[in-house]
Amino acid sequence: MPPDAIASTSAKIEPAPSLSVSAFQSREPAHDSLFEHVAWVYAFCREHLFRDDTGRIISALWPGKRPEQGTRLIELGCGPGFYSCELARRFPDISVTGVDRSESQLQWARERADALRLSNCCFKRINALRLSYSDSEFDVVLASRLFTILPEQNRVIAEMYRVLKPGGRCFIAEPRYAFRASIPLFAMWLLAGLNRSRNGYREPHKATVFSADAFQDLFPTQPWKNIRIWQEGRYQYALCEKE
Repeated sequence: MPPDAIASTSAKIEPAPSLSVSAFQSREPAHDSLFEHVAWVYAFCREHLFRDDTGRIISALWPGKRPEQGTRLIELGCGPGFYSCELARRFPDISVTGVDRSESQLQWARERADALRLSNCCFKRINALRLSYSDSEFDVVLASRLFTILPEQNRVIAEMYRVLKPGGRCFIAEPRYAFRASIPLFAMWLLAGLNRSRNGYREPHKATVFSADAFQDLFPTQPWKNIRIWQEGRYQYALCEKE
């Protein structure tokens, strides 16, 4: 992993005002999401097809040590709670919050947490573009495969920066190849059609995948203290530290 440190030179983008969870839920109906109607497809892909980056997340965020007791971590676009639950299980002294806009995905996540009897992990329906948290609430922000379907990437980077404490870090993992990244979307669109679910879903048919340069350009939109970018196999990663 090449330790690519990049200095930020761009001006800070101000995040949009935070909304309450209830306001977000009232403005963004669930019926137009594939992740609601065929939630099990994405949960299956996350469990059996996607790479498990748990070890990479831990070694990047806490190299050679454990997180400090009381560390607060938030996972954006947590889906069925794979990483949130695994990190909460491995480190019972930290607090993990998983957020997603799909209530069906969150139900999978809650069932996973209940099955593992986790008391340090919770899940909430919140839009990553409008996080209903105060500034500097979290020590760690985690996002995996979030940008494949998410618009306004600069806005979510601004939200990540805003909710991190000074010295906090975010870890981001994104796929590099469009065909493999689009498999869950292809499958969900196909099954939604077969099941005669309503059309007009907001998700695209094809995932967004960034070139190495485009991925790197996402992060200097905020005044990070350090930015490290690297590629490994089918994924690319970013580790950013707040001043």
